[in-house]
Amino acid sequence: MRIAVLSGGIGGARFVSGLRDAVAGHPDAELSVIANTADDIWLFGLRVCPDLDTVMYTLGGGIDEERGWGRSDETWHAREELAAYGVEPSWFGLGDRDLATHLVRTQMLGAGFPLSDVTAALCERWGLGVRLLPMTDDRVETHVVIDDATQADGRRAVHFQEYWVRLKAPPAHAVIPVGAKDAKPAPGVAEAIADADLIVVAPSNPVVSIGTILAVPGMTDAMRTSSAVVVGVSPIIYGAPVRGMADRLLPTIGVEVTAQGVAEHYGARSDGGLLDGWLVDESDAAAAEPLNGLGITTRAVPLYMSTPHLSRRLAADVLDLADGLRRG
Repeated sequence: MRIAVLSGGIGGARFVSGLRDAVAGHPDAELSVIANTADDIWLFGLRVCPDLDTVMYTLGGGIDEERGWGRSDETWHAREELAAYGVEPSWFGLGDRDLATHLVRTQMLGAGFPLSDVTAALCERWGLGVRLLPMTDDRVETHVVIDDATQADGRRAVHFQEYWVRLKAPPAHAVIPVGAKDAKPAPGVAEAIADADLIVVAPSNPVVSIGTILAVPGMTDAMRTSSAVVVGVSPIIYGAPVRGMADRLLPTIGVEVTAQGVAEHYGARSDGGLLDGWLVDESDAAAAEPLNGLGITTRAVPLYMSTPHLSRRLAADVLDLADGLRRG
């Protein structure tokens, strides 16, 4: 069974870890993860890829489990030295262990290797057991339009990392994936979608993670025309995201901050959308009936992934729903 997963950072990484464990007993299982790269940013002369690294560290056993991002057993001497020199930005810190990843990536990019090749090379160290693919080799950056009284029109656009890390997600007016319209899927991405038996939309931010992946030309059409079953997992539980700022950004694209609202945003395959199936949390079980009526087969199951066991159980629920959809 060939599975492709569209993923952002923490939530997507934890889900993929559970999915990898859940299919471990299937010798023919092939798992490809297509990760968001629109969060990427150049800092201190280095290319930083937060979502790719979160997936890589999580699956490779090097993640800081408490934070959900960055390296375990991290130290921060380089950040302290940069601050002592007064180097900006001071609001984004790179840990010493994490710094090595960015140094290697930047060196390889500078030598002319595309991001997809660089990612494959970095992943060799970690033994992920899955194929990790950036959504594109091209530069795409999410910018968020916010209020700014110092500007003539009262607004300005900031990089997503500044919006989230420095500014702590203030009210937003628009989210713009700069460069997406001119990007192409990275090598292997279109094939992973086309050849999949199952495509999973991970419980990642629908706007700045899944939304930016789908903003790459060809991705949405590939999803719609694939013969695979498409199952999504709600990132919203009882009207709130488990992590992140989806509740701040969904209104900018006119989507209600509910499990039902996100499913309706993705739409039913039978009506030109993306989803065949959708998992919601037990607290959102009331969404099942209306979504079933729209052609999205919906089940209510526990969605919190606070332990590896729960991540694996959620993955098993996805596989079970997909199996039922394939059988008709």
